[in-house]
Amino acid sequence: MIENNEKLGSNFFTKITFFLVRITLGISFFLHGWGKLPLPPEKLSPWFESMGMFAPEFVASLVAVGEMLSGIGIILGGIVSGPLGSIITRLSAFSIFIIMIGAFYLAHSDWFINEKLFKSEQIYIFVLSIFFLINGNRK
Repeated sequence: MIENNEKLGSNFFTKITFFLVRITLGISFFLHGWGKLPLPPEKLSPWFESMGMFAPEFVASLVAVGEMLSGIGIILGGIVSGPLGSIITRLSAFSIFIIMIGAFYLAHSDWFINEKLFKSEQIYIFVLSIFFLINGNRK
């Protein structure tokens, strides 16, 4: 009897923990994109242009929209049950993963494996994207 209660309690806390991690990542990434509005992003587009990037306004707009949709997708993937929810979660996590690699490469190339990296929220966003990419909706 006690063993069953422990499993029920453990299952409840596991679900709450996954929900908190998912909602935090989703909101955080959505807000990263939201902060780049209106489109094309006023600060990001000129910066991309200064680096000689092809179609800087289009790419900057894709980044902003991608961040918002990925954040929504991470949350939505947890609401939709079954294989579809897992696919939404993994696609959204993959998008976050790609965007974060681009951010590290373009904006924070001096951060690799040093104190700045581990004092920023970007490392957690990146690692959580890997977590959801691997796990999908498994708990």
